[in-house]
Amino acid sequence: MARWCLARTVTVVSITATLSAVAVRYPSCRLPHPLLHPFRELAYSSVPVHWFNFYPVSMLNCYNPNENVHNKAHTSPYPGSKVERSKVPTDKVSWQVEWEDYKPVEYTAASVLAGPTWADPQISAKNFSPKFNEKDGQVERRSLSGLYEVENGRPRNPSGRTGLVGRGLLGRWGPNHAADPIITRWKRDSSGNKIAHPISGKNILQFVAIKRKDCGEWAIPGGMVDPGEKISATLKREFMEEALNSLQKSRAEKEETEKQMNRLFNQEHFVVYKGYVDDPRNTDNAWIETEAVNYHDEPGEYPHFYLLAVAPLNMLLQTRVKMTERCYR
Repeated sequence: MARWCLARTVTVVSITATLSAVAVRYPSCRLPHPLLHPFRELAYSSVPVHWFNFYPVSMLNCYNPNENVHNKAHTSPYPGSKVERSKVPTDKVSWQVEWEDYKPVEYTAASVLAGPTWADPQISAKNFSPKFNEKDGQVERRSLSGLYEVENGRPRNPSGRTGLVGRGLLGRWGPNHAADPIITRWKRDSSGNKIAHPISGKNILQFVAIKRKDCGEWAIPGGMVDPGEKISATLKREFMEEALNSLQKSRAEKEETEKQMNRLFNQEHFVVYKGYVDDPRNTDNAWIETEAVNYHDEPGEYPHFYLLAVAPLNMLLQTRVKMTERCYR
């Protein structure tokens, strides 16, 4: 799990979307792009787990492909600080546009400069010679978007200017790799039958999300890939830690949860999105990339699977997410 991120309380939710069975694999959908930015350092506490119904909405509603790729990446002040980014006009984001007067602010958080195991040294550090665009020992420095440029020894954000250089809260120079599991199932009644939407007649698909404490927006649980770790291992670990709150379980509970997780995560799955993430922590020299993978519980084998961190059950039937609820983008 990434150690350089802001804390937030986790609430496990299920937002429903009216999709037909054939749409489970989202054939041309880049759905996770706006949802995959949860700050991943957790402050666990006993919080109610809600199942929310989101009617009737396509999961693409949160993503506008015509938006500038840098929206969150221009957030100012920079998260967890009072550092203001240099303003970058929309027409100056691309590196292909010459901008001689561009003077980005330099900032790397003290927690990163302290030299934790998950962070690189400064570029100028003695005996530090990172192999950008390559697998550098256990550290993956290759980008999911292809080759990126290196200027004056520093990698350059392939999606353009952010108004800030250095690493901010991110540990690695260049791409910082994350993994985001999208766990889905069909909504069912007490007899196990699929529930269809009363107007569209389509089955209601549920997926697990978390509500961020810092901004109150919904996001998919996920986290950073540790050095040498396989994406599949990260996906399972992060879902257990964030959505199932496994860090607070007894040994027996963790073992049982592990068995359930192995069955779910070892089944057929589908990579929904791989690539750059527009994130408030991104800088000109460090950015987040993710791989989002859908694991679908088709038979509904885990009716209470996502409620393992549940608190008061009376909260489950009292709240509905309106169409004005914001998803993190």
